[in-house]
Amino acid sequence: MELHQLRYFVEVSKRRNFTRAAQACSVAQPSLSQQIIKLEKELGQPLLDRTGRQARLTDAGRRFLPEAQAILAAVEDARRTVCGHDGQHGELAVGAISTIAPYLLPQILAKFLHSRPQATVSVVEDLTQGLVEACLAGELDAAIVALPIQEPALESAPLFIEPLLLATAHDHPLAKLRRVTLRDLTGHPFVLLDPVHCLGAQIVQFCRDRSCVPVVRCRSSQLFTVQKIVGMGLGVSLIPEMACAADAASGCCYRVLHGAYPQRTIGLIYHRRRFRRPLLEHLLAVLRAYALEKGGPVTSGAGAT
Repeated sequence: MELHQLRYFVEVSKRRNFTRAAQACSVAQPSLSQQIIKLEKELGQPLLDRTGRQARLTDAGRRFLPEAQAILAAVEDARRTVCGHDGQHGELAVGAISTIAPYLLPQILAKFLHSRPQATVSVVEDLTQGLVEACLAGELDAAIVALPIQEPALESAPLFIEPLLLATAHDHPLAKLRRVTLRDLTGHPFVLLDPVHCLGAQIVQFCRDRSCVPVVRCRSSQLFTVQKIVGMGLGVSLIPEMACAADAASGCCYRVLHGAYPQRTIGLIYHRRRFRRPLLEHLLAVLRAYALEKGGPVTSGAGAT
């Protein structure tokens, strides 16, 4: 069993296509296919179902995938440990969902790199599922997401709880009320992120759990676009506090809902079986210091409530 065979297999499982996997691995497609066949012969079972247009994992492939990912992650850990054993040098790959990355990462990385000037950080913005898969595959050291994450192989470190604020246009009828409750939103059209974003799904679930079924007028893949649409008076939304604080151009009015209001728990996820390098430990320390500034760390993960 060779490391490159494991890399090829993991890449095909992720892309479900031999040609795209070969391109990602910078190898000819016949060579990649041949190496995976050798791996399957050694294991005595097919790992991939090649019928149809996509390559799909067999039952054996699904069982083998986390083991292959763990092996590759351990090898990468060994390389990074040697390169960054003193906690000052080395590379750190950090992911974050798009509703967190532009508002939180710049100030966190500024503090991190100020204290670790010889370190290198690469940032990946992706949906939650993509970040989870990248952490499992060893492609990311850690990712900042909204908790909870239901993945046994990943450790979650809750950091702080962030409120979601009501966003309206300044001349919206709700902006004129002394206080606004969730019930007051009934009947008003909502502007939300696309369903692929966990935030959009959390907002809908929060409302439904409290008998306020949101009527969604418009969706967007970008949070600032949602804010601009709301600022034009075309609907209301619930926006993370850090995005509200960074907004100086959308024309939105922000306020906390009276009574029950939505919130999300922000946390760091990383592989449970991987060695936590000094650089990752320092990043976690910087994040926890930020959490203290936000009013104190949380002790357990939870989604929007």
